[in-house]
Amino acid sequence: MSSQSASHESLLKVFVEGLEKSRERILKSRDVLLGPLDTEIATTPSEVVYQEDRVKLKYYKPANPENRIKTPLLVVYALINRETMLDLQPGRSVVQNLLKEGIDLYMVDWGYPTRKDRFLTIGDHVNGYLDNIVDFVRKRHKVDKINIMGICMGGTFSVMYSALHPEKVKNLITTVTPSNFETSKGLLHIWTKDLNLDHVVDAFGNVPGDLLNVGFLLLNPARLVIDKYMNYFENIDNKEYIENFIRMEKWIFDSPDVPGETIRQFIDDCYKKNLLIQSKMELDGELVDLKKVTMPLLNVYGKYDHLVPPEACDALTSKVGSLDAENICLDTGHIGIFVSSKSQKELIPKVIDWLRQRDGKAKRAKH
Repeated sequence: MSSQSASHESLLKVFVEGLEKSRERILKSRDVLLGPLDTEIATTPSEVVYQEDRVKLKYYKPANPENRIKTPLLVVYALINRETMLDLQPGRSVVQNLLKEGIDLYMVDWGYPTRKDRFLTIGDHVNGYLDNIVDFVRKRHKVDKINIMGICMGGTFSVMYSALHPEKVKNLITTVTPSNFETSKGLLHIWTKDLNLDHVVDAFGNVPGDLLNVGFLLLNPARLVIDKYMNYFENIDNKEYIENFIRMEKWIFDSPDVPGETIRQFIDDCYKKNLLIQSKMELDGELVDLKKVTMPLLNVYGKYDHLVPPEACDALTSKVGSLDAENICLDTGHIGIFVSSKSQKELIPKVIDWLRQRDGKAKRAKH
């Protein structure tokens, strides 16, 4: 047999073996896709302890009360997408991992805005809903100050809140939080420089969540669309992979609208004018002076975050008034920091150790 014939025969053998493997995977995928799948998200038990309009406050009991951190922790998620990201799947739940460490955990659920919310501003969220929630938690635990952990846009709101109400915040943690918007890293920061939301807000009132989703997908379509579904088909016979894939899809497409005036103000004052990091931003007529952020600050961000790159985060610690401010950059992206088991093994222990070192004895408030 000639070498050329042998080569053709070898290629044919590989091709036939590949077809057989594909056939087996497709047959197995039928059992996976048609069988029972556990795709529920946000399954950790919680209790709604406070509600104002559409906004709810969820409370999670610590799983380790004997080793409880004295000061309660309030998690403030972004208005875009939902806080269920932090309790997406078993074994990779930020909520569950925090509870295991003895934290009294509260989570803001911003709910689903309706047309009547279109005129709400950032000030309404920060000085209104958020301040009322903080006061509720302070009163419930009989303490003067609580810990706050803000995420993405919710972290930006938390920075604003801590500057305006420093007497109520014991420790501040910001994760993947944009504070310096004067950067050309990442398409989001480039696009928003010339983005005019006036017509969208005037037409819809609130900016539709589906419209925002399309915009985020277009920031990296190769990875967020093509690669994602190619990986899906390559793992179509893997039950655990399919379950986690569906959980993520549920979260992605559970996208509330965002109050029109709030997002218009956020784009104009932060992305376009970059007022926050300069301590020039005003909410309800009051200056947001970062030098008044005097409480300990832990600022965590992802090295490969395409939405909030490190350059949009790392300047915060040098602009606040705190003498105890630390940056941590993890080798992960915007979502991976919360769902990657590797990132959680780094993030959660650091957050817990940092809080325990600064917990001390919570001072009783006079109510």
